[in-house]
Amino acid sequence: MSDIHPDVSSVQLTALVVNCTLKPSPAESSSEVMGGQLSTFLAERGVQCESVRVVDHVILPGVQKDMGEGDEWPTLREKVLSADILVFVTPTWLGQHSSVAQRVLERLDAELSETDADGRPILFDKVAVAGVVGNEDGAHHITAVLFQALNDVGFTVPAQGCVYWNGEAMHATDYKDLEQTPEKVSASISTSLTNAVHLARLLRESGYPASN
Repeated sequence: MSDIHPDVSSVQLTALVVNCTLKPSPAESSSEVMGGQLSTFLAERGVQCESVRVVDHVILPGVQKDMGEGDEWPTLREKVLSADILVFVTPTWLGQHSSVAQRVLERLDAELSETDADGRPILFDKVAVAGVVGNEDGAHHITAVLFQALNDVGFTVPAQGCVYWNGEAMHATDYKDLEQTPEKVSASISTSLTNAVHLARLLRESGYPASN
């Protein structure tokens, strides 16, 4: 994953890594580690990346674009809308995605009623991939939930668009504790993000048509 791949297209793609760890900065986080690996891979392929640790911000509960005083979601929302690729990373707790991840999905629900000048959902032409880490089972279930929700609001998921790592059951080793990235995880990073970049370029050059 260290080889530099120059951007062969004139299209400058952008990506936003949304880290849904429960641990505020500066605490170590396995989600942060995986998010950093995904960001590095994209940057080496000419994609401009930004990362956000959601728990460091005040994201009020609700399903509106702006829930009023103190709500920091509108700023994060603008970053989501500006990015070509959303990299959605969550830890596994009790076999589920984190409560922070659920909060982000709930706030994205507001985009169901938002359309562009052609009457298309505002998140059409955006690509989403997922990263899931945990020292317990649950990655397949979490991925299914994330992809269903993200697709509902308009994102397109590339082929094999998830990267995950499950630690050995009943053990305490976290992803951040590993001395090196497992070969299968590295392969998944390469496949999912290569496909994401390819798909994002296609959608930037020729987006989905209006349905009416």
